[in-house]
Order: sequence, then structure tokens, then C-alpha cells
Amino acid sequence: MRIAELHPQPDWVLSIVSEDGRVGRFDVTPYLEYEAFEELRDHDEFIKVINGGYFVEWACGADLSADTIEAQWEVVGKAEQKNTV
Repeated sequence: MRIAELHPQPDWVLSIVSEDGRVGRFDVTPYLEYEAFEELRDHDEFIKVINGGYFVEWACGADLSADTIEAQWEVVGKAEQKNTV
């Protein structure tokens, strides 16, 4: 999976649109117990997530691969296709 859009949400969830148009939610909360993700408990740090296409990362060094996200996310729909004429 390639991540086309990434939007951090208030509840430590990433709203994601994949390159193929699937829309889903990925809950980062279970990862916050790990040392690498500790700084993300501060929501101001969590929302500074960077989309690397095949991964997401934060300044603290924490990252998640698109494969990890795809294996655990909840697909909630499909993005509308934009008409290109």
C-alpha cells in the first residue's frame, strides 16, 4: 500500500487514504506503550506526523510502515474519484 493522504485525528488515530482510494482509520494508541512512541503521548507531537508514502514517521524517530498500517487499519470507505477531462 502507498499512502496518498494522511490526517492525524484528536484520538490518536490516523485517517488515511491509500493510493488506490481506500479510506481508513489506524489507531496508534496500542503503540504508545512502547518507548519509541513515548513522545507521541503528547498530542502536539502526534499531529506532526509526516507521510513518507510507504511509511509514516515522527520527529522522535517513531515510524510505521504502510504494510503494518494496512494489516491493522479499519477500512471505512472509498475516496471519490476526481473527474479528469
